[in-house]
Amino acid sequence: MLDADDHWLGLLLFAAASRRLRHRDQWIGWSDEQRRRRLPLVVNNIRFLLLPDKTSPNLGSAVLSRVAARLSGDWMERYGHPVLVVETFVDPQLFRGTVYLAAGWTPLGQTQGNQRVSRDYYEPHDRPKLLFARELMRGACRSLQAEHLKPSLVAVEAASSPRCTESAAELKSLSAMFRERVAEYRNRKRCIYPIHALLGIMAAAYLADAPRGQKDLEVFAKSLSQGQLKALGVRRDTKTGRCSSPDQTTFSRMMSNVNADMVEEVLLEWQRRIRGPVPANETVAIDGKQPKHAGGHNVVTAIATPSQHYLGCELVEDKSNEIPAARRLIARLDLDGKLVSLDAMHSCQQTARQLVVDAGADYSLTIKENSPEIKKRIESKLPDPGSPLLSRNSTPDAAPGTIARKRNANG
Repeated sequence: MLDADDHWLGLLLFAAASRRLRHRDQWIGWSDEQRRRRLPLVVNNIRFLLLPDKTSPNLGSAVLSRVAARLSGDWMERYGHPVLVVETFVDPQLFRGTVYLAAGWTPLGQTQGNQRVSRDYYEPHDRPKLLFARELMRGACRSLQAEHLKPSLVAVEAASSPRCTESAAELKSLSAMFRERVAEYRNRKRCIYPIHALLGIMAAAYLADAPRGQKDLEVFAKSLSQGQLKALGVRRDTKTGRCSSPDQTTFSRMMSNVNADMVEEVLLEWQRRIRGPVPANETVAIDGKQPKHAGGHNVVTAIATPSQHYLGCELVEDKSNEIPAARRLIARLDLDGKLVSLDAMHSCQQTARQLVVDAGADYSLTIKENSPEIKKRIESKLPDPGSPLLSRNSTPDAAPGTIARKRNANG
C-alpha cells in the first residue's frame, strides 16, 4: 500500500478463511456441508498494518473500503474465482476494531479462544478474539446459503473433494441390504473387506457424487472415518485394531466377480424404501449414455419420468450397439400398460413388436431421416400437430388431441 509518491503507508494480507466459526456460520446461514464446499468463497484479513509515522485521519477506514471494492476481482485474477465475504479477528486486549466498524464491517461476536495445534486438535489460549465480517457484494450471504450457487461460482464447489455425509446408522442399513442379498464370491469365511462393505462404499460414493473408477474409489474410501468404515462392514485389523480402507486392486477384483443382477435388486429395493414405489402411469424412458464413471462403456438405462425413478440398466457389449441391450432390458422389465419412449435408433419393427406383443406396453418412437420411408408416410397421412409448447387455445385451429397426434407423428 503506497502513497502518491510511492512511499509505503501500510500492509494488508489476506489468506484462506477459518475452517469453522460459529458466529460467522450463523451469520451466513449455510449448512455444514455448504460450508465445507463453499469456504473458498470467504477470505480472512490476517494482517492490517499502518505505519505510525504515515497515518492520517480516516486513512484506515478509507483503505479498507477501497480494498474491499477490488478484493474479489484481485482474487479472481490470481486464483480463478471471486470471493463473496471477508472476515478478520481483532484482539480486544489491544484494539477495539473501530477502523473495521467505520469501514462497514459487522461485529459478529467473540471466538471461543482456542488455537489449533494439530490437524484436528485445539487447545485454549485464553485470549478470545473479536470477529468481524463484511459482504463484498450485495446478497453474498444469500448466495452462500442458496441450494445452488450461481453459474459463475459453480467451479468453486465442483473443486471440493466429495465427502460421505450419511450417518453411521444409514450406512449400516445400506450395507446390511447388500449382506442379505449379494453372495460372497470368495471362499474365505472371514475377509477384512466383505463384499457388502465394498458395495456399500461404492453406493456411498454414488450418493456423494464421487468418481467411481477403481482408483477413485480407493481415494474416496480413504476419506471415510473409522466409524463410517465400521458401519459399512469393514473389519478391524487384528494387529492395529483399526479399520483400514480397501485399495484399487480390491475394488477391481470385486467388480470382476460380483453378480450385477443381485446388486441391481438391492438398489431397486433400497430406492423403494427411500422414495416409495414408482408412481403409476409414468412414461418409461430408455436411453443409452456413456456415464462419466463407466470407464468408457456405454450403458442403456430405463428411467421413469418425471419422477426419475431408476428401473434398470444393461451394458452395451463390445462391438455391438444399444439396440440389443435395450431389447434385453425390455425383456426383464415390467412394462405392462406403460408408455415406453426410445430415440430414433430404436425405431424398428422388432423393438416395437417386442414392446406391444411381449411386454404389453405402448411405445413412442422418434422418426428421423434414418427412416425416410416411415417419415414420409407419417408426413403424408398425419396432420402437423404444431409446437408442443403452444397451449391448445393459442391458435384458432388448435383442438383437443394435439398432443396425441404429436405422439402418433413420432411413430
